[in-house]
Amino acid sequence: MRLLSTAGFTLALLLPTAAFAQDAAPQTGDDDYHTDQPIVVTAPYVRSLDILGNVSVMEGEKLAQDIRGQIGDTLASQPGVSSSSFSPGASRPILRGFSGERAAVLIDGLGAIDASSTSADHAVTIDPLTAERIEILRGPSVLLFSSQAVGGAVNVFDRRIPRSVPESPFHLDALASYGTAADDKSAGASIDVPLGERFVVHADGNYRDSNNVRVGGLIYAPELRAHLLDLAADATADGDADEAARLTGAANSSGKVPNSQSRSTSAGVGAAFIDDGGSLGISFGYLEDSYGIPPRADIDEVPTIKARQYRFDLRGEVELGDGLFEKLRFRGAYADYAHTEFDDGAPGTRFTNRGIEFRTELAQNDRGGWRGASGVQYSFRDFAAIGDEAFLPANETTRMAAFTLQELERGPVTLEGALRFEKSQVSANSIGFDRSFNSFSGAAGASYQIADGLKASFSVSRSERAPSAEELLSDGPHAATLTYERGDPTFDKETSWGGEASLKFNRDGWSAGLTGYASWFDNFIYETDTGLVEDDLPVFEFRQNKARTWGFEFEGTAPIVQVGGFHIGADAVADMTRARITDGPFVPRIPPLRIRGGLEASSERLDARAEVEWTDDQTRIAPFETATKGFTLVNASLTWRPLPETKNLSLTLAADNIFDVDARRHASFTKDYVPLAGRDIRITARASF
Repeated sequence: MRLLSTAGFTLALLLPTAAFAQDAAPQTGDDDYHTDQPIVVTAPYVRSLDILGNVSVMEGEKLAQDIRGQIGDTLASQPGVSSSSFSPGASRPILRGFSGERAAVLIDGLGAIDASSTSADHAVTIDPLTAERIEILRGPSVLLFSSQAVGGAVNVFDRRIPRSVPESPFHLDALASYGTAADDKSAGASIDVPLGERFVVHADGNYRDSNNVRVGGLIYAPELRAHLLDLAADATADGDADEAARLTGAANSSGKVPNSQSRSTSAGVGAAFIDDGGSLGISFGYLEDSYGIPPRADIDEVPTIKARQYRFDLRGEVELGDGLFEKLRFRGAYADYAHTEFDDGAPGTRFTNRGIEFRTELAQNDRGGWRGASGVQYSFRDFAAIGDEAFLPANETTRMAAFTLQELERGPVTLEGALRFEKSQVSANSIGFDRSFNSFSGAAGASYQIADGLKASFSVSRSERAPSAEELLSDGPHAATLTYERGDPTFDKETSWGGEASLKFNRDGWSAGLTGYASWFDNFIYETDTGLVEDDLPVFEFRQNKARTWGFEFEGTAPIVQVGGFHIGADAVADMTRARITDGPFVPRIPPLRIRGGLEASSERLDARAEVEWTDDQTRIAPFETATKGFTLVNASLTWRPLPETKNLSLTLAADNIFDVDARRHASFTKDYVPLAGRDIRITARASF
């Protein structure tokens, strides 16, 4: 009842603001899906941010080629981004080494409203096939959306609420692909149909079916393989030949990872009114997801998760003219999510999450180089875990926030500042728990135009993050992760000071950007293996201590030569994160140094690319954590656009992990028995008319 009354209050607050000019001309033209120019549309003011807004954009053909079943795997090639890779059906982005609450996954600025931040085995309820564009925000610009997301945010823009009225009788986007490593079949399509000059309706549907994934080497990593062989020797000594044979076979297994299949279906409808005075749109989406969690041979659990979500979204903008404010923008969402964890087909723990979220922003007009935006944000989550292995009591989380971002440009110097106040309350009536936290975060930065195309910038930030319900209240076995999880209800706020410096160059087709960052934490919250066992499961405990993190990101492109109609260029990406408890061990599951370089030949009709990605060994590990051997992946792709003078139709043939190497992401809880896919030959068709 509390959630429904909150939803009613939110809609009553937002809807009266949608007063639009009825006689203005409609907005038409190309949408961003078919343009070659990346446009950051998080908010009008973010486009110009050079200091606080460290933003990357994926869209168009590049997004179509990189789309995988989970958002984490889709973005894993981007600088500063890794993936949790818990299973092929559950893979969440990791930003600058941070995951969970510290790496927000958003839909047009609002949360996914699922259970993905609760545990690594829970999939994000965002179907990458619905994405029109994906932004990756790092650093202080994330204060626009959350005090929790100290690592960054992934902001996905889907097509369900149209942003423009097609000039043609309809606009169609379609994408289909097939990959050999897991017999992975996916297809999705959306259509926008104008009804008059100012009204447009939308519909989409997407389907993906993936079998057990084939890997390039042995399924089990050396340390776990040795453990299984020791257990097999013990079984032999006890006279249990069948158990010894089973464990030995598992230790030596290769080929396909068992129970790694996944299947998802999503559909949505939407409508929008658009004219020069503003816009108002609504949408409804449905997602159904089913995926397996690969088992360990030494633990008698074979989990499968089946999830579904219903989601309603509201978006509107009001043009305010030439006064102090340029635009009022508001977003709202309500979602009802649930999933059940099955063990060998028998239903076990059921997770539910009903939530509502909205935000309103006022963007300022440019006043002699001064621009910015301010807003408020509200979210409410009603979460429950029901079953014998429910590791978290039913709880409610409420967050209310106010934020502002300001920018002042004076010749070659630009100054930027951001502030956010957030009040969080976590309550669990069943155990009499109720705590609230007030968090105040801020950032300031300056940049200087050294020369034409060359700019240096520096920023400092102070963040406060309230502990999540999972960090406070977890206490119980979790079958899907094969752990006993334990939080601490006495945790204080996590606070940090951070600094970030960058040097960026962009001129005559050459571009390069190098960013270094560091943060110093008080009361840093992290989850680590204690070495203890409870309910026959290893105990993973949330702890709080001082910590420091640092790292860098590099991205560059360079033209090499033009041969005939082909432009040949090179590009490179590198990133690294280090994280350590002060005067103590390393923080667990931090990705190692990674370097990727590529050569690409592009023309009007044909693109060819080859790249090599090298990942270092990770030996900087926490207690009871295993090291991860580095790997080198070689990938290649060929894209053909059969229609002259247009990019509306493309066919891509790609080969990933050509040499079929054994590759494991250190950030994954399951890396020792869920490697990355082996050689994958993938064909992708994309159409936009």
